[in-house]
Amino acid sequence: MSGDEFLTPEEKAEGKSGVGSQGESQGERNGRESCGSNGRRNSFDSGGGTEILALRFETHRARLRAVAHRMLGSLAEADDAVQEAWLRLSRSDAGAVENLGGWLTTAVGRICLDMLRSRRTRREEPLDEQPGVRMPEPVLAPVGGADPEQEALLADSVGLALLVVLETLSPAERLAFVLHDLFAVPFDEVATVVGRSPAATRQLASRARRRVQGGAPASDGDPDRQREVVDAFLAAARDGDFDGLVAVLDPDVVARSGAGVTTGAAAVASGAIAFGRLAAVGRPALVNGAVGVVGLMEGRLVSVLSFTVVHGRIAVIDIVREPERLSALDVTFLEG
Repeated sequence: MSGDEFLTPEEKAEGKSGVGSQGESQGERNGRESCGSNGRRNSFDSGGGTEILALRFETHRARLRAVAHRMLGSLAEADDAVQEAWLRLSRSDAGAVENLGGWLTTAVGRICLDMLRSRRTRREEPLDEQPGVRMPEPVLAPVGGADPEQEALLADSVGLALLVVLETLSPAERLAFVLHDLFAVPFDEVATVVGRSPAATRQLASRARRRVQGGAPASDGDPDRQREVVDAFLAAARDGDFDGLVAVLDPDVVARSGAGVTTGAAAVASGAIAFGRLAAVGRPALVNGAVGVVGLMEGRLVSVLSFTVVHGRIAVIDIVREPERLSALDVTFLEG
């Protein structure tokens, strides 16, 4: 499959290629079957095409948002990317698009790649210039259950630790890993988006995979066990109990934030004691689906901590304290 069948005629004329989707929905089959003998959908010729196209687009929105969020680490930016994909679709000869899911995946992939490259141009990607990492926006929900909107956000999210590691990849590595490893898009189709050969694209994903495996270990799946470990960490931090903190930390624990990276149980425990004031206002919450801690002061979110618990000990702590990221989060459901 070349991927060209996912392009508008304008893109084909430019010599671009597209990314395939993982199947055709019933709505897409119905739309295809309504085509006339010239291969164009009659609905678009009859004047009702915009409404029908918008409805078909909505069936893909959740998946496109998930792709964009993994690429960008920001729900707001992901929504912007999806909206831009809609604008491009609405300006295209949509009646000639045979596989809408593939066309939209291509569009969102290219948009996100441009956005990531623009960050680096504006020197907003702190991989080499600063000691910390660019922290993504967390997805929050109460431990006791989420409302339908929060549940939808959690369903589309991945662990914060994975998103943090993805922030350390180059734009091309991130795209190759996200599209292939997380969404099963074949390498020859991903290659058309990054503008490299399939072999080179495979190497991009391989490098990204090694980074991810080293920086985002699989957390213990039992939420009750996670909660026990996190509660023990909070209690020790509040009491200034250095030995208690070391006991719940993996010897090689890594704590990451926009300010820097700390490694080793002794160093992380010392840091937790130094920030004991924040532990005093911390409360449990679901952070990207895993048990974490949020710091609330007078109804204002001041910190989010995500924990990766492996074999009963904390292996990774990801800390979000950037005001511009925290201010975008709704915490009303965490109060009270």
